[in-house]
Amino acid sequence: MSRWERALDAAGVHEPGLRADFGRQRDRVTRYKREVTLAAGLLLPDRMVPPVIAAAAFMHHTDTLLDSGPLAERRAASARWRRDVTESLAAGRTDDPGLRPLLHSVDAHPALRDRVLDFLAAADADLDFAGFATEADYQAYVDGYSLPGFMVVAALLGPDGDQGAYRAACRTFIDASQRLDFVNDLAEDLAEGRLTIPEQALRAHGVTRADLEQARDLPAVRALLGELLDLADRTLAEGRAVVDLVPAAHRPMVRCIIGIDELTGAAARRDPGALLRRSASPAKTGALRLLAREYVRARRLRG
Repeated sequence: MSRWERALDAAGVHEPGLRADFGRQRDRVTRYKREVTLAAGLLLPDRMVPPVIAAAAFMHHTDTLLDSGPLAERRAASARWRRDVTESLAAGRTDDPGLRPLLHSVDAHPALRDRVLDFLAAADADLDFAGFATEADYQAYVDGYSLPGFMVVAALLGPDGDQGAYRAACRTFIDASQRLDFVNDLAEDLAEGRLTIPEQALRAHGVTRADLEQARDLPAVRALLGELLDLADRTLAEGRAVVDLVPAAHRPMVRCIIGIDELTGAAARRDPGALLRRSASPAKTGALRLLAREYVRARRLRG
């Protein structure tokens, strides 16, 4: 029996059609972010792997609807998706094979229901994105979109019962992670017409949007990007508090999530000017060492 089949059994996924639905979701997440399926399969308890995959697949599909095509089409598609998911959750059933894994996961982990609805309600924050005038605008985006999105998966990894303190720690982490993503994906976002660095920060360094769009590797540009990476690093260090708030069995996965951001930040810092042309990626050797270290810890926890 494969590790995936054992995970499905442990999660109570026995009906052949539903197992196939979960398998398709796993394939989609693997195509999108192979490291997610790899880390989940190696680091999480078996029973948690299928629901985490289902939650990640839901997030990816929702993000794809928000990002693909003209705005009017994206808005209509997002509205239809919100209606379909909301009605399926209310009915407790669906004929959509793409939603059946999510509903099964919600049944097993009721806290997931509200996090799914929160994320759907937050979708317009991304559809209506027009950049940030100030740091306060960025922080509002983190509260209104980034955190609800992150909590879809994070709710599954968190403690049972009250997750107030855990959610606050997740908020600190996702502030750092989102800022890092915006700096690291600067070239890609600018190519799509999105400036994700607050205009306030640009003015403070005497940098213009044209400087970034035309990839001018100026001292002021490097200073701007370096300052943003420094801020992401400091916030990420504070966000590490989230590790102590999750069940011990989930800590290897959470440490791995944070560790990948740390490696990504280190890669970006090696040549900030290069971010004007392409994203930085963690060194494969470092990522493999991180995964191996957390795998050993996960094995110890399982006895």
